[in-house]
Amino acid sequence: MNLVAPVSRIMTKELITLGVNDSLEDVKKLFDTHSFHHIPVVDKDGKLLGIVSKQDFLYFLHGFSDKSGDETGHALLNKTKVEKIMTTGLAKLEPTMHINVALEVFKENLFHALPVVDDDGKLVGIITTYDIIRAISEDPIALEDYKR
Repeated sequence: MNLVAPVSRIMTKELITLGVNDSLEDVKKLFDTHSFHHIPVVDKDGKLLGIVSKQDFLYFLHGFSDKSGDETGHALLNKTKVEKIMTTGLAKLEPTMHINVALEVFKENLFHALPVVDDDGKLVGIITTYDIIRAISEDPIALEDYKR
């Protein structure tokens, strides 16, 4: 894999996003029906405001009740807004930044996803550790690479 290729080459571009006023019930539905672990939070113009990770959501669930499936749990999820649990202090990348920059950020932090934004702060993609693993696994291996 070309580590100096831009992150835009391997990032996920078709994203499902949330707004700050969406409920945690909306978050639950998305995590229950999709295999991703991070949901970007954007304003009406697509500007990145934060991100909700599955871990953030599970910490919230664990904190309010061991009975999250009961009526009280669903009521709390419906009234609690994304803004309450989203992470706002985000590391972000630009689409032209190199893949090796993403690797360095992942290596130095506990992040598993990095939003990719344009010059105006609008979300254009997300790159995850899975995106990098997928790109490596799909990269053709030349026999010459194994000759000494």
